[in-house]
Amino acid sequence: MPTLSVRIDEELDAELTELARRQHRSKSELVRQMLRRQLALVAFKEARRELLPLGERAGLITDEDVFELMS
Repeated sequence: MPTLSVRIDEELDAELTELARRQHRSKSELVRQMLRRQLALVAFKEARRELLPLGERAGLITDEDVFELMS
């Protein structure tokens, strides 16, 4: 498994250490999970930005429009 070194300030380290303690998980495990979530969020936002104009052209402006189409 590749290794990534990241410099963080003492306050962030203390927060991460406390969270790891509370969840009985390692800091590395928490950081990997947080990175995965952030990468997924970025991918979702990029896909949404690309697909939004297509939906608008199809008349899908609101969530309700989508739900109505799916029903």
